[in-house]
Amino acid sequence: MTLPNFIRRAFVALMLAGATAGAYAAGPAASASLYQSDVALTDQNGRVFHLADLRGEPVLVSMFYSSCQMVCPMIFETIRATLAKGGKPAHDGVRVLMVTVDPERDSVAALKKTAAAHNADDRWQVARANASGTREVAALLGVQYRRLEDGDFNHSSTIVLLDAEGRINARTNTLGAVDLKLVDAMRKLVAAQH
Repeated sequence: MTLPNFIRRAFVALMLAGATAGAYAAGPAASASLYQSDVALTDQNGRVFHLADLRGEPVLVSMFYSSCQMVCPMIFETIRATLAKGGKPAHDGVRVLMVTVDPERDSVAALKKTAAAHNADDRWQVARANASGTREVAALLGVQYRRLEDGDFNHSSTIVLLDAEGRINARTNTLGAVDLKLVDAMRKLVAAQH
């Protein structure tokens, strides 16, 4: 028996969201800086940048796609709630990078619309890379994704916290609620900056 697409997508979204709950410190393999990557990204304002351009502040990073109706809006809202829980120091001291898994459809105009829909301020970069760059960013973050026959994507709902030098400090797959371990890790990184 084949499930209707919307039921199948909802089930997959819930499975991905709950796959690994809770923040945890990055292991030894994650000690290398993501800023060694030379992937070119383009943000919602059409600015081209590299991961290394984010050096100097902690960064929350995740992946999404603009036409997603379920998990991706939850990722945006979870990041917003995480920053809010961290208070003004987190809001002012942590950047956010959202990278699409769908660069084919997520043009700069689509990214700008998505950023506006989620009230992304100037500390948020909603970005795209080319297909190989998208795969590289996903691999660096430990995010898995694949395109479905209907054009939607299955993807990990991972939120990664990078330190000021681009090393993975913590990660979570918790959505729809604030992961207090991630908030604590974020607060410690912000405090270390001052």
